[in-house]
Amino acid sequence: MKQLIFFLLLCVTLFRVQAQTTISITTDKTSSLVFSNPILHVDRGAKAILVQGIKDAPHILLVKAATKNFSETNLSVVTVDGSLYSFAVRYHSQPEEQVYHVAAKKSSPLQNYATGILDNPRTINGIRDSKWDMAAEITGIYVQSDILYFQLHLTNNSPIDFEPELMRLFIRDRKKAKRTALQEQELPPLLVTANPGVIKAMTSYTMVIAVQKVTIPDAKQMLFQLMEKNGGRHLQLKISNKKLMQSILLPDYAAKSNSIP
Repeated sequence: MKQLIFFLLLCVTLFRVQAQTTISITTDKTSSLVFSNPILHVDRGAKAILVQGIKDAPHILLVKAATKNFSETNLSVVTVDGSLYSFAVRYHSQPEEQVYHVAAKKSSPLQNYATGILDNPRTINGIRDSKWDMAAEITGIYVQSDILYFQLHLTNNSPIDFEPELMRLFIRDRKKAKRTALQEQELPPLLVTANPGVIKAMTSYTMVIAVQKVTIPDAKQMLFQLMEKNGGRHLQLKISNKKLMQSILLPDYAAKSNSIP
C-alpha cells in the first residue's frame, strides 16, 4: 500500500540514525525484521535484496536475496514515528538468524511534541472537506521553533472502510497562468503520529503531522490532500496564511514531559 512516500527526505536531519546492524540473507529462506512501529518506507541499496511488507502486520518486513553471493549492500527503513533504521546486508547461504527484533529508538522532542498535542481539544475551525460520509479537518495548528504541527481529525461515517493511498501537503499557485504549468512546493512530513493505515467504517481517528515551518507567498495556497485507494473519496483541505497566523505557540518542552498544556 502506497503511503506518504515523501517521509524519507528529511528524517535524516532530525533523527539520529541507529548504529548500523548487519543482517544476513539467502535465496531460499526468508528473514524477518520486526519493528516496534508500522513501516512507512523502505529503501534498498541494491536489487539483490527483495523486500515485502505484510498488510495485517505493518511492523514486519520480509527480506530475501534475489541472487547469490552479491556484494554487501544496505537497507534503510523509516517507521511511522519518524525513526530511520539502517542495516548492512550481506549474503550467507545459511544465516544463523532469520528473525531480527529491532529495538525502538528513544523518543525525540519532535515526537514528544506531536504526541503531547494529539488529544488536545479543537483550537481552530474552517479547514474541512468531506465526501460520501468521509471527512477530514484540521482541528489545531501549533508551532515550536522551526516546526509546524497540524492536528488532523478523520471521521468515517460510512459503512465502507477508507484506505488512504496518498497523503500530501504542498504549496501551489492559486491560479494557473496561460500556457504554464502549476508550480508546486512539496512539504514533506518530518513526522506523523501512528498512521492507522485504514479508517474503519463508523470510526474516527486523530493524528498529528509535523512539517518545516513556512508561510504562504502571495498568489499561492497551502493544500492538504488525502486520496482514497481504489475509490473516489478524495479530500482536499485549503490552509490560508490567516489560519497559519492562528497557530498556537508551544513552550520549550523537555523530552521527558508527558503532555503539553
